[in-house]
Amino acid sequence: MKIKASQAFNSILILLVAAALLSAGFWVNQWIEETRVLRQVIDRLSADSRIAEALVTKSEWDETAKKIKTTIKFLEYDTKGNPVPAKYFTFSARHPADPRLPSGGQGNIIQFQALVVRFEDRLVRAGDKLRGKSAYLFMKAFVLDGEKTQEFDIAKAREVPAGYKIEGGPSEFETKLWEEFWKYALNPKARSRAGIKNAQIEAPGSLFVPGTIYTLRIEHDGGMRIDTQPIPEILKGENL
Repeated sequence: MKIKASQAFNSILILLVAAALLSAGFWVNQWIEETRVLRQVIDRLSADSRIAEALVTKSEWDETAKKIKTTIKFLEYDTKGNPVPAKYFTFSARHPADPRLPSGGQGNIIQFQALVVRFEDRLVRAGDKLRGKSAYLFMKAFVLDGEKTQEFDIAKAREVPAGYKIEGGPSEFETKLWEEFWKYALNPKARSRAGIKNAQIEAPGSLFVPGTIYTLRIEHDGGMRIDTQPIPEILKGENL
C-alpha cells in the first residue's frame, strides 16, 4: 500500500510540475509576443521615411549681376521609394562671399514649404494602411529676401502630391485629404472624424553648399526634417 501511495504521490507531483511548466511556457510565450508587438509599435512611432533629396549642382559668381547663383536639384520619391522627375531651381545670393558661410548671402539658405498632416498615434501604432505615417505635399522651394524673395512652385495646393501618384492612382481618401486640407487644419471636428492630430504648413530649410546631399524625411508620427551627409568621394568631380 505504501508503494502504491508513493507512486500516486509521484504521479501527482509529475502532473503538477508538468502543469507548472506548461503555465510557465504559456506566460513566456505571451511575454515574447507582447514584447514583439510593443517593439513593432515603438518602431512605427519612431520610424521615418525618405521623401526627397536635394543637392547643389552649380554654384557660380555672376559677374554681370554681381551675385552668386546656386542651382539645386530636387528629387522627390513616391510612396514606394521610386524617384519622380527631378526639378531644378536657381537662386541668387546678394553678396559675393564664400558660399559655404552664412554670410555668403541669402541665396544659399533654401527652404521647402510643405503641407503636413499628422495622424493620431493610435493609427500610427496600428500601422494603418493610409494613415500609418504623416502625409505631406511639397508646395514651394524658396529663399527669404524681403521684397526680393525668390520662390519656385513644386506643386499646387489641392493637388495630389507627386509622391502619391503611383500605379493605380491615389486613393479617394488621399485626394480628399489635400482638397480639404484647410478644413482639417481649422476644424477640430473634421480632424477628429478623419483621425488627424493636426494639419499645418512646415518649411524646413538649410544652408545649401556644394558637395553635400540633403535628405528630406517625414517622421511617421511627426513632421519633416533635413539630414545632411557629404557626397561620397568616388562621385566628386563626376558628371553622371
